[in-house]
Amino acid sequence: MAIHDLIHKGRDELNLENLLQVKNWMTPSPFCIKEGQTLREAAEMMIENRVDGLPIVTEDLQFIGIVTLRQALYYFVNGQENELVESSILKRNYAVINQFDSIFSVFSMPYNQLPVIDTSGMLIGILTKRDILDGFSKYIYRLQQKQNSAEVLNVILESAYEGIAVVDENGILQEFNEAYSRFTGIRRDDAIGRHVTEVIDNTNLHLTVKTAIPERGVVQNIQGQDMVVHRIPIIKDGKVVGAIGMLIFEGVTEIYKIYERLQENHIKDQTEERPFTLNKEQDSRMTLDQIIGVSDAMTTIKRLARRAARTAATVLITGESGTGKEMFAKSIHHLSPFATGPFISVNCGAIPEHLFESELFGYEEGAFSGAKKGGKPGKFELADNGTIFLDEIGEMPLMMQTKLLRVLQEREAERVGGIKKYQINVRIITATNRNLKEMVDKGEFREDLFYRLNIIHLHIPALRERRQDIPILLSYYIKEICDKYRIKTKSFTQEAISAFMQYEWRGNIREMLNSIESLVTLVDGPIIELMHLSESMRGFEKGVIEERKPLISKGLMEEAKMYENEREKELIIKALKTAGGNKSKTAELLGIHRTTLYQKLKKYNVT
Repeated sequence: MAIHDLIHKGRDELNLENLLQVKNWMTPSPFCIKEGQTLREAAEMMIENRVDGLPIVTEDLQFIGIVTLRQALYYFVNGQENELVESSILKRNYAVINQFDSIFSVFSMPYNQLPVIDTSGMLIGILTKRDILDGFSKYIYRLQQKQNSAEVLNVILESAYEGIAVVDENGILQEFNEAYSRFTGIRRDDAIGRHVTEVIDNTNLHLTVKTAIPERGVVQNIQGQDMVVHRIPIIKDGKVVGAIGMLIFEGVTEIYKIYERLQENHIKDQTEERPFTLNKEQDSRMTLDQIIGVSDAMTTIKRLARRAARTAATVLITGESGTGKEMFAKSIHHLSPFATGPFISVNCGAIPEHLFESELFGYEEGAFSGAKKGGKPGKFELADNGTIFLDEIGEMPLMMQTKLLRVLQEREAERVGGIKKYQINVRIITATNRNLKEMVDKGEFREDLFYRLNIIHLHIPALRERRQDIPILLSYYIKEICDKYRIKTKSFTQEAISAFMQYEWRGNIREMLNSIESLVTLVDGPIIELMHLSESMRGFEKGVIEERKPLISKGLMEEAKMYENEREKELIIKALKTAGGNKSKTAELLGIHRTTLYQKLKKYNVT
């Protein structure tokens, strides 16, 4: 068993198995039609949304069947287009599946669309043949990556000058390279599978597994010679799963430096305290499932993003600063045919105008004073076979807009100072917080470039436009941030949550994350109350309360109380729905104790 297998085999197999689950490839909250609507309405909806079939559901989203374009055409030909959609279900022309099923187990089903339902019979997604093919493609790619990584590590082990031995958690040798074999005179095949103490003189490698303490530069007598050795524990998910022993013949060389850097990176990951928002922004493996939000607006935009990802069309993402435009761009890249290539992000607002062309398209040696020897590739070259994300595209100078348009049209570019063009094979995603249409009208942005970029348009709603997502965001991010700083998870009081929901959040998610991180690090106790919030947030909540005072001052105390009760009841019902009926999770989302939740459920007769 190779070192890669020792560390990663169990987790890789689990990850690959999870990757194949239907929930990772289905289209969630798909377009559907309700019983009682006509086949004409179904056909119009299928044509408008470019789908071949529509699930038929009841008012409460219980799945009852599927109507296809072919069925609709049959009824149209027979002049029955005004028949109700449920009349098209003459026989069982579908099979239902579960979100935790494997696409391996469902791909042979003879249906183009497979409805995904939960345990209550509610429709939660649709899986198509194309979705299954996408899943298989990613699965095969992961298998190839795994195989290639193992081969590379084996080459490193066998070509290393130092002797390298690897043991598992029981001290059994799992790897014993050629250099160690030559020095000890024991063949690799004879060493592997035996306890390390039977093969290497005076070794403590089996003890390193128990203590988890690395030892560097230790003198060990092997075969009658004093040798310098290193013993490094292999730590995975906080548990020691083995150890590496290295026999140094003449000092610390490259192979040890590699392992030392790995060890330092592990420690750095465990201890370095970086702003939580920075960690999120630098994660290029973002997926749509990591974008939190269950509001209608976010559900719709994620569905559109998932569909957009499967094409190579240019995407324009608009929205205020801090709404998560780059997160959506990374998610689209991750789900796209370009996912195996790089994701290159360019902030158009941060590049000086005179450097724009060389930054995007690169330059040749001697192109200008100070040019690097050998030249430098541009962002488009670096993004080859991947995705280039042009953020703040509205800040791009008009001159560069013209050059970018030509590159998009011809799919080729030329370095500054160069004479040879190179082909462009990248997915282009752009984003802006400005109104490009208004800029076109003012002559500040090229109209032809605007239409070239605006093939698929995704508008990310501001946080204040989806306030129902705020309690879920609070619950998710406070746990993430507490885990980041290794402190016990804190919670918000209902009053604090209310203040978060009422606040305008002009900086959107980014502003809210910074606020949560500040509160987590500055509030000593486990409960974050209204008094802990910033003065601006408390003032905003106070202003909202003041607006209600005239209602109370007129003697309408009962109406005011009813208004508050209805608002609280509505919030509890939404949280219950989001938590799937789980009371503990609901209390966590609301920031209240579970006992308090039960009291309020009884008060409002909510089950």
